[in-house]
Amino acid sequence: MSTRPAPVPLLIACALGIERLALRTGKRGGPVTVLKTGMGPAAAERAVSRALAEPALRGAAVLASGFCAGLAPGMRPGDLVVAEETRDPGGTVPCAESDLLVKELVRAVPGCTVHTGPLVGSDHIVRGHERADLLSTGAIAVDMESAATLLSAVRAGERPVAAVRVVVDAPQHELVRIGTVRGGISAFRVLRSVLPAFYEWHRSLLLPRR
Repeated sequence: MSTRPAPVPLLIACALGIERLALRTGKRGGPVTVLKTGMGPAAAERAVSRALAEPALRGAAVLASGFCAGLAPGMRPGDLVVAEETRDPGGTVPCAESDLLVKELVRAVPGCTVHTGPLVGSDHIVRGHERADLLSTGAIAVDMESAATLLSAVRAGERPVAAVRVVVDAPQHELVRIGTVRGGISAFRVLRSVLPAFYEWHRSLLLPRR
């Protein structure tokens, strides 16, 4: 009988049904759960805390994903954002192995632009001057769930966490409704392509460190 421990599971958290659809219909592999949390930091906190209390997900690595708003000039819908840390009023959470995620995303989504830096949380959709205000803090992108997701995850116990988002809305490409404009379709296609990179990140966490 094998005495090896079971693999550490991976929980991928996203807010919207369209995000979950993209992540569930991408190329799959490994012990993974895709959780739809609902919109906003409060919903993300509740859903992630509840999920990580389940015996099957205790100790799980957590990766926040889905769409985001880019803050920096030159960002375009379909660009990828890999968080080096997430920030919101609740605190700052450093992300694990962000360099590896960048490497694997470049491989999984050839030709895609990948941005790295702080990802900030908001409790509302950010428009106009608020973008510039957040950019001045050093943040490169904003969404409503990633920071709350990772903060909830580390409060539930020590574990690897990360956040990867696809830009669907940017300063020169403001989006009113996802799915009705080309930028939203482009972001959806990119989100469908990222799972192999997530699995490689997850697999690397299971390898012994030298």
